Amino acid sequence: MLYLVPTPVGNLEDMTPRAVRMLAEADFIACEDTRTSLPLLRRYGVSKPLVAYHAFNEKGKTEALLERLLSGENGALISDAGTPGISDPGYQLIRRCIDEGIEISALPGPTAFVPALVLSGLPPYPFLFYGFLPDKQGERERAILSAAALPWTLVFYVSPHKAEKHLLHLLELLGDRKAALVREISKIYEEARRGTLSYLAESVREGVKGELVLVVEGAAGERERTDLPDWRERAKTLAANGVSSREVVKILAEEYSVSKNEVKSFLFQASGDTP
Repeated sequence: MLYLVPTPVGNLEDMTPRAVRMLAEADFIACEDTRTSLPLLRRYGVSKPLVAYHAFNEKGKTEALLERLLSGENGALISDAGTPGISDPGYQLIRRCIDEGIEISALPGPTAFVPALVLSGLPPYPFLFYGFLPDKQGERERAILSAAALPWTLVFYVSPHKAEKHLLHLLELLGDRKAALVREISKIYEEARRGTLSYLAESVREGVKGELVLVVEGAAGERERTDLPDWRERAKTLAANGVSSREVVKILAEEYSVSKNEVKSFLFQASGDTP
């Protein structure tokens, strides 16, 4: 049996009694960093063998953990904070357990993006949780454009030292949308900065500390607009007639009330090519 046990993203009091019991009953605990997990386990009186399981050894360790589970041991998987598998190691082990018929129990509990989504003041559903944007600019641009035309609220994890760069890139490709930057969730310095992408980029210019979640509104007015099928059909027709993507963007920006980046995103999704 494998238990997926969420751990607090901030306040250690967010640990549930059931989570503590599952950790205490497990034969071993796979954790992202033993130095991070030990203080939490000691606080709740849990003393079990720990196995380091992180992004750098996930591939090799997965099979070793699987062997222990297949032998009849019960294991618990935790990350440094939040729910295992959500932008943290865990997916590979979960897939292998499913393949081998090993029972899995996923406990509900802390995760950073849900409180941030609620605190943002933006529509909480439907939403798209992306996680961390790619580091490479080209890959990041493709990721942002693939979601640019969606009417859903967008949720990203952001590293503090990359916050300004990523906010400016989002501003360039999405326009100056409403957004919220939520940091230090469930900690003493919890804060939600609400405004526009340009405002948030300016607010972190001198640096920002803590764990960050960025929430961005979906494509402006998408829910109320009735012309979208028309311009999309027009885009398909132009592309089918051999008009270049650059010209399609130019024509539709002039003929319809639609942004160039929105057209680029649509063409990117329709063709699978880089706009």
